[in-house]
Amino acid sequence: SVTSIGSQAFQSCSNLSSITIPDSVTSIGSYAFRYCNALSITLNNASTNLNSAGYDLYNRVTNITIPEGTTEIADYAFYRCSNVTSITIPDSVTSIGNYAFYNCTSLSSITIGDSVTSIGSYAFSSCTSLSSITIGDSVTSIGDYAFYNCSGLSSITIPDSVISIGSQAFYNC
Repeated sequence: SVTSIGSQAFQSCSNLSSITIPDSVTSIGSYAFRYCNALSITLNNASTNLNSAGYDLYNRVTNITIPEGTTEIADYAFYRCSNVTSITIPDSVTSIGNYAFYNCTSLSSITIGDSVTSIGSYAFSSCTSLSSITIGDSVTSIGDYAFYNCSGLSSITIPDSVISIGSQAFYNC
């Protein structure tokens, strides 16, 4: 029944090691998890939780669980989540929004589910540790700058379904 987590709610909870944020939460206040340095956060509603979260949360997220049934990864959903290392997007997701994983500098691998049809502009831009990508067979468009500055990217297989690749989508890879 929890719908929001207030500003500084768990600040300085140094013994807190993990938390699962339920689907019902739609907003997270600034510095809600400030100084919780060993905290692993699981988000059960990837499309909405982070859209209205305080900036401090972005640097605390280490574990993201995107549940089956989620249909889109919203614009800016995981923007600057610098501690996330890998993520699998379930087959229920049909689109990945603009800047969805922008500057997730520790993200090293990504599996994009078979139902995704579009990857937004800057979706994975500046994910400098990203070394491998698996793109599902339903993707038809890859947005402008989608993988821009993914300097660690060594291989990618683009399926035959892709009909549009945006400007500078793989620049500086």
